[in-house]
Amino acid sequence: MKDKKVKPKATAASRKSRVKKSAPPADHAPDPLLLLPGMIRAAKACGAILRRYYEQLSKANLEVSEKIGAGLVTNADIESERACVAALRKIRPDFSFLTEEGTAARSVARGRWIIDPLDGTTNFVHRFPMFCVSIAAEWDGEVIAGVIEHPILRETYVASLGGGATVNGRKLEVSKTSKLADSLLSTGFTYRKTELLQTEMVAFEELSSVARAIRRPGSAALDLAYTARGVFDGFWERRLSPWDVAAGLLLVREAGGTVTDFCGGDKVVESPAILATNGKLHATLLAAVQTPEEQLRAGRREMD
Repeated sequence: MKDKKVKPKATAASRKSRVKKSAPPADHAPDPLLLLPGMIRAAKACGAILRRYYEQLSKANLEVSEKIGAGLVTNADIESERACVAALRKIRPDFSFLTEEGTAARSVARGRWIIDPLDGTTNFVHRFPMFCVSIAAEWDGEVIAGVIEHPILRETYVASLGGGATVNGRKLEVSKTSKLADSLLSTGFTYRKTELLQTEMVAFEELSSVARAIRRPGSAALDLAYTARGVFDGFWERRLSPWDVAAGLLLVREAGGTVTDFCGGDKVVESPAILATNGKLHATLLAAVQTPEEQLRAGRREMD
């Protein structure tokens, strides 16, 4: 009778070795479709935090302070950001962070989470229900996945690089408006009124005279989401930060739209000024929002 072969028991070292072999390296380019489920969960969890504060604002449980030259911040912002960072670290702990409320980033990482835990804080404080959570995943300087959560309307906007854009599972497409006279536009104004208000008003006045209407909702991330959805035909704003636009610009592009800086360049995450449109109106709107200096730089760029 042959002896039965007994498999050697796996030691802790051998198990650890097998795990290391099967795990992707820290600098492995992620599949955006694998990142999205965790990003959506994080955005919804943060949305629930904001909704709880929003529904209880009359109980004076909101702590509000003002950042110099940067608007308002509340304890809802802080709690939402902490929850978001904790959730995203479980997905890709090797990623660094860039967040509005200042979570430290490790700049050596190829991957980066770009987070606005509450975009539209002033709206939130004044009980105007236009605010959201914005989360983007960036790899080697390119946004590869984005989620925007509107907690009051319970709308979840999702985009992945090359994979299209959706809201609550429905495909997003930009508008087909081709005439400025038929357009509904959106914009925003900087908190630093003494620096740019006059420049901003020049474009606002010019476009107000020719567009059907212009709205100023107060949340750049939602402005971009609504442009991707075809509600707005175009959106422009100066003095923005990466967390304001990272997820939204991917939504617009994946919905068939165009996003550039005010000189026509397409590297816009770090740009302080962006224009997002359905594509058909882009050249016309770009000419309207540019300063003479930006027009000159755009001309030089085309010649290079």
